Amino acid sequence: MRVLMIGGTGFIGPYVARELHERGHEVTLFHRGEHESTLLPEVRHVRSADAGMPVTTFSPELLRREWEIVIHMIAMGEKDARAAIAAFQGRVRRLVALSSGDVYRAYGRFTGLETGEPEAGLLSEDSPLRSVLFPYRAQANSPHDLNYFYEKILVEREVLGRAELPATILRLPKVYGPGGNADLATIYGYRDHPAWRWTHGYVENVAAAIVLAALHPAAAKRIYNIGEAYTPTIAERLLSLPPVTMPAMKADGYDFRHDLAYDTTRIRRELGYVEPVSYEEGLKRTLTSRSN
Repeated sequence: MRVLMIGGTGFIGPYVARELHERGHEVTLFHRGEHESTLLPEVRHVRSADAGMPVTTFSPELLRREWEIVIHMIAMGEKDARAAIAAFQGRVRRLVALSSGDVYRAYGRFTGLETGEPEAGLLSEDSPLRSVLFPYRAQANSPHDLNYFYEKILVEREVLGRAELPATILRLPKVYGPGGNADLATIYGYRDHPAWRWTHGYVENVAAAIVLAALHPAAAKRIYNIGEAYTPTIAERLLSLPPVTMPAMKADGYDFRHDLAYDTTRIRRELGYVEPVSYEEGLKRTLTSRSN
């Protein structure tokens, strides 16, 4: 298949591009050219200043070509989601957009954006979403700041609302591995909250899920949580990790009664997803990369 990746040279993208290439697909990356990765195989690159977030303009050579799958790695809000739809509707078999677990109401309650009691059980794809939009706008320095316009809920609404462009939404966990969150600060930093649960995902496993969903016909018009089959508590995670001197994270205003633990049954049942790298091996590779 001819696959266009919008973004794809950062943390997760090179793993996605490499797996697609190894499976025999023709991969093109559209990016600014500011980051290159040794993980990237011999894939085609289209470098342009227009590939900066939010991506609202596409190079003419991209619009002249026929694509089967478009994977939008960096759709951050309503504006860039609409631009991708306008550019590719009626011209591609499917659009895959990466979302986040921060769309859930539990996340809004955890951070204090919304009020309410803890919700029992895991967060499924059908769990309630936040009612308060723009979760990071208070941290923005200007209307041009990513924190100002970031809203994955709006990405999902735009992408899933177009019958003429079948789409797949992938809600990612907290990703870790060589090159990103390699210090495991999102585990060590919350050691003062041992009973709290936050779904993580090793980078190669997350990439494998993205590739599977992009290529699988049954994923069209579906939303999938990506992450561990079981989300350990912070205390359970620390049992398999070496001690560190890293200071605990400042967590003022966070309500740790609200777990951010996802139910990942759907992608496993519908698409047959299985992690290619075990939890233990993922931690080992991450820790090894940190010490090199």
